[in-house]
Amino acid sequence: MSKSPSNSPAASGKLTPARALEAAARPAEMVGHAMQHALDPLTSAIKRATAKRPDKAAEPAPTAAPGKPGLAVSPLAVPFPKMPSIAGVRIGIGRAGFYKHERPDVLVMRFAKGTSCGGVFTRHGVGSAPVDWCKKQLETSGGEGVQALVVNAGCANSFTGKPGADAARRVAGAIAKRFDCRQRDVMMASTGVIGVLLDDGKITSRLAEIDHRMADDAWADAATAIMTTDTFAKGATATARIDGKTVRINGIAKGSGMIAPDMATMLAFVATDAAIAPKALQTLVSLYTRNTFNAVTVDGDRSTNDTLLLFATGASGAPRISRAGDHRLADFREKLEALLLDLALQLVRDGEGATKFVRINVTGAESAASARKIARTVAESPLVKTAFAGEDANWGRIVMAVGRADEPVNRDRMKVTFGKLVAAQDGLVSPTYSEAKMSAYMKKQELEVGIDVGVGRGSATIWTCDLTKQYVAINGDYRS
Repeated sequence: MSKSPSNSPAASGKLTPARALEAAARPAEMVGHAMQHALDPLTSAIKRATAKRPDKAAEPAPTAAPGKPGLAVSPLAVPFPKMPSIAGVRIGIGRAGFYKHERPDVLVMRFAKGTSCGGVFTRHGVGSAPVDWCKKQLETSGGEGVQALVVNAGCANSFTGKPGADAARRVAGAIAKRFDCRQRDVMMASTGVIGVLLDDGKITSRLAEIDHRMADDAWADAATAIMTTDTFAKGATATARIDGKTVRINGIAKGSGMIAPDMATMLAFVATDAAIAPKALQTLVSLYTRNTFNAVTVDGDRSTNDTLLLFATGASGAPRISRAGDHRLADFREKLEALLLDLALQLVRDGEGATKFVRINVTGAESAASARKIARTVAESPLVKTAFAGEDANWGRIVMAVGRADEPVNRDRMKVTFGKLVAAQDGLVSPTYSEAKMSAYMKKQELEVGIDVGVGRGSATIWTCDLTKQYVAINGDYRS
């Protein structure tokens, strides 16, 4: 990503998140660095997002079989929210048979004409046919007029060469024919085993059945259909005001392992009935990915298929917004960011075999980028994660991971805390350290580790989970 020109707001050192959004009308390559700079350290909107989670008490989790039979629901699971319909969105699911056991594995969404779309995708070196397809079509159409989304679980269609690309094209062609739209108006995503060619006939043969059963409010079914090793369906919903009009936002996601996003999450699909131009939508989805989906990690492995798509149908009656920085979008921006963070944190809560939900806060770093690297190194350290699993307050492992991040730190000023308990400070064990208190704290399901590295003002937060024997068991026989 190229850096901002010298006459940009970033160069003045006075760029705020609002000014970064106002700059969104410029080419993305000119403002991308400025936006990242504007959001470090964590913005107040992110802080509000963690404190104001959408209501999740109204609807039980779907009862359909999970992606992998026999898995116990994560002890960190949250219930699926009651999600309203989104004007301009219809949802259908079906079973194509990518799994041996009975379960839905295909999702189709149909959008009203004139729907805008923005997306971010994996920067993984291998990638996948559906990721390639979406990137190409969004570049061609500019995100205008997207009318459908098709998602399958059980086959990633990654590392499948031209045959995989042809299979993706045939699926898009079948959807386009059924919905009377162009192939480029069809988005797609796949998840499952890498290196297996997609049997597109399994999907296309079910389209009539799926189309016939489409509904406005099948969000819980949609979230269930895209699960793989997930143990609970993941969803979030919010309402916002745009120029006095109420708009709705719904989102679903899947992901449990192979999670260390470098763009977004494994798969996430968000729809709103707001009327937002594609360029503005793209700016928003790119901007708010950084401190939400890109701030979580389960195991340090990135997927070949990571996809986040944001659709705006324009069916709410709210005025069409052309600029991401438009003041009328202020409430929508806050609610969208909170919803993305909610979904991202649910991925961590469903980490394969996870029993601990952990927040890593790094302060006092040379820069925000340095703080993020330190936090991620700690969050992805197998020794740190197994200590969390064993409820062992082994702060020495924290210090070890900080040091191997290869970022500037001041050993003699470093401080490590577990919750409000000080484990180490000024380069050695804290005089107030209590093994009994630390051990009691580590028995909690939700933990917070603070690390001040004593060299500057940079800060960052990464969310992660522990590493247990169940993670090995799940991934040791993933294909069987």
